[in-house]
Amino acid sequence: MRFWVIDLTQDRRKIFHRLATLEEASSMLIALATHLPQPEKVGVIQAFGRVLSRTLYSRIDLPPFDRAEMDGYAVVSSDTEGASETAPIRLRVVGRIDAGSVHRGEVGAGSCVEIATGAPVPRGADAVLMVEHTSRAGDLVEVYKPVTPGENVAHTGSDLEIGEAVLRKGAAIGVREVALLSAAGFEEVEVYAKPKVGIISTGNELVEPGGELPPGKIYDVNSKMLWAAVADAGGVAVFIGRVGDELEKIKNCIIEAIGSTDLILISGGTSAGTGDAVYKAIGDLCDPGILAHGLNIKPGKPTIIAAHKGKAVIGLPGYPVSALMVFNQIVRPLIQRMAMAKGRSERVSEAKLTQRVNAAKGRRWFLPVHMLRGNEERAYPILASSGAVGTLARADGYIVVPEGIEYIEGGESVQVRLFAEPESKEALIVMGSHCLALDLLIETLFEEKGISTRSLNVGSLSGLNAVARGECDIAGIHLLDEGTMTYNTQFVNRAKLPEWSLVKGYRRAQGIAIPRGNPKGVTGLRDLLRGNLIFANRNRGSGTRILTDHMLKTIADELGIEFRDLVGRIRGYRSEFKTHSSVAAAVRQGRADIGVCVKGAAAAYGLDFIPIADEEYDFVINPEVKDKEEVKEFVSCLRSKRFRERLEKLEGYTLL
Repeated sequence: MRFWVIDLTQDRRKIFHRLATLEEASSMLIALATHLPQPEKVGVIQAFGRVLSRTLYSRIDLPPFDRAEMDGYAVVSSDTEGASETAPIRLRVVGRIDAGSVHRGEVGAGSCVEIATGAPVPRGADAVLMVEHTSRAGDLVEVYKPVTPGENVAHTGSDLEIGEAVLRKGAAIGVREVALLSAAGFEEVEVYAKPKVGIISTGNELVEPGGELPPGKIYDVNSKMLWAAVADAGGVAVFIGRVGDELEKIKNCIIEAIGSTDLILISGGTSAGTGDAVYKAIGDLCDPGILAHGLNIKPGKPTIIAAHKGKAVIGLPGYPVSALMVFNQIVRPLIQRMAMAKGRSERVSEAKLTQRVNAAKGRRWFLPVHMLRGNEERAYPILASSGAVGTLARADGYIVVPEGIEYIEGGESVQVRLFAEPESKEALIVMGSHCLALDLLIETLFEEKGISTRSLNVGSLSGLNAVARGECDIAGIHLLDEGTMTYNTQFVNRAKLPEWSLVKGYRRAQGIAIPRGNPKGVTGLRDLLRGNLIFANRNRGSGTRILTDHMLKTIADELGIEFRDLVGRIRGYRSEFKTHSSVAAAVRQGRADIGVCVKGAAAAYGLDFIPIADEEYDFVINPEVKDKEEVKEFVSCLRSKRFRERLEKLEGYTLL
């Protein structure tokens, strides 16, 4: 660090030997103005506009139960097969469920339960039939259209899973974030405190605005202007006082400000005149003291950059325009850095749509998107239900799909209305399957290296494809190849990515989740054939479903029966739960007796767990960014001792 020597001549005039650049002044403050206010806890509403100082993990799933997305009837989907306008199928109505209530009974073959939007799906049902596709007479309903498993059902944890990072350290809390925090049940959160900025206004010529203006006097503009500027920058202004050019009075104000605020601004008295006492007071009081006196800018040359035991002390020019220019260039970034604030601005951006989007059939559609970088900006559609608050909070903006078109083709240009500026091109983008350990890894990377990462939960295969198209830096995947029963390698080869792009990650224990105490004496998947168990099955294409089907095929071979016949005897096999949490929740809530999920999900719901296999969660590196520093740091952090220690504390995780 280089300092500017301050020489005082016999007439006490300051001599500017060399003017500092703005970059040099900023570097000095970064090096020596290290003081930060302590984080504080505030209510969720009061947290609006603040920045989180601690990553928040969800204590619940969103939605917290499988719920109906439409008014209609909760049904067993297989009961509706073949239904049409000309050949309707009749079902008996055995009850009704309104939002906020539950149904104690079970939906069996040939029956259904009337259900309202938002109400919990009852035991035995695996889909919701829209009321528009039915007609009712008494206790009988005629069905005119079949439904598939999971249709019109928002599954537990499909928006946010237990243990998932709701918002990460460093996240700015806006309107959508307040909605998300409320939906996740948070009453208060820990945020970075707004720095208290002490304002001292100096000059014999200054008087309070509004009073009489004697000859030779001017109104004190800077104290009011700086108050507003501090508030606009995210700080809390504290007016210490207005004093003349008396050295001792200035010193007293500086001493008070150092003891009660986080950053000190002194307006006026910073030039080399014999009457300007500010630089003398700073020089006498501060340690290490003045770092630079004079900036190489116009206006704003007579600026003092100083520090005292980690706190910045900045002398601003007396002229308001000069003072404001220096404030915007140096003080505003300093306040935002102290508050960990990210400048947010809204704008409209041109982007290429990454995939075809069908219109909403006569309705104007405000479709959330992620903005992805590359040689050109690309908009990645987020297809989620209208109740997905977590998904909305992770979006960068939205596009408007007009009501008068059928679709927008992939590759077409679209106008994105941004909620905020996309992350800078230096930030990491990780796409793929959500994982609790990945959240830990991203947080560790931020804490150790200050690298901000965007994590987009789009599923393993979509993440892999995004890497292949150059839309992200890294993908987190756990894809099981049914032919070889090996994880990830075959899929990387099929995507025509080099073998070295696959970086081994960690294992996640998978197994059978059952109620605490195992009341029905489950020992394995073979017990599903008993007929008295309802199974919570994962969705087709998921690694867990492939593993489950492989094990069931083995059982079928041992029994000498067809796989089709075996699964036909399993109650709930046709159900499709989209997340590990939704499986665990179904077992915990009594909608199912058994399910296959990762150990962490079972533990979160207080379930017993019978291990059956480990799945491998690995990372695929975009070959185009293999030499990028942030990518190297990501891989290094994955192998670090700190991450290993944190990973070992998670249920069911081991590092490869």
